[in-house]
Order: sequence, then structure tokens, then C-alpha cells
Amino acid sequence: MRRLAQAPNIAIAALWVDALRQAGIAASMQRYYLGAASGELPPDQCLPEVWLIHDEQETEARAFLADLARVPQRRWMCACGELVEGGFEQCWNCGRLMPA
Repeated sequence: MRRLAQAPNIAIAALWVDALRQAGIAASMQRYYLGAASGELPPDQCLPEVWLIHDEQETEARAFLADLARVPQRRWMCACGELVEGGFEQCWNCGRLMPA
């Protein structure tokens, strides 16, 4: 096993592990509950970590996470005139769905 990355929080770590697994890369999360010890231990030692099960997948896994970090965000103009950014498919202002 090899440590691949340290995540800023449990939610991000879980998303990374799930995405890696869907891509066929065996991964697991460590230090899941260590955040409760923050203050007693240095905070950077309490962050959740993503670990690879098979060391030979390291290059592929690092490239996959790098690509995941560069996913372009959508931006569209709703009929009501509101600019909607990010991954939203519905206007927060009027509730209309993103055009196809």
C-alpha cells in the first residue's frame, strides 16, 4: 500500500476514493476519524488520506486525480438573466432547468 494524497476533509477523501474505484484503481481511505484528535495532535496529521492498494497503479492514480482537479466548470445564462456557474443544472433564481 502507498499513500496517494491527503484530503482537506472526509467528504473530499470519500469522493476521491469512489472516483478512483470507478476508474478501476483500488484505493482506500485512512485516518477517517482522526479529526477528533485535532488539537491533541498536529492538525496536518489528522487529515484523512487516500491510499492505493496496489503500488503499481500510482502513476495512473496520480494522473487521474490531477485530471479530476481540472474538470471545467459550466457557465450558462438563464432566460431570467441570471448567470449560473458551477455544476448547477437549475437556476437558483427562478428554478428553470439548464437548456440542453
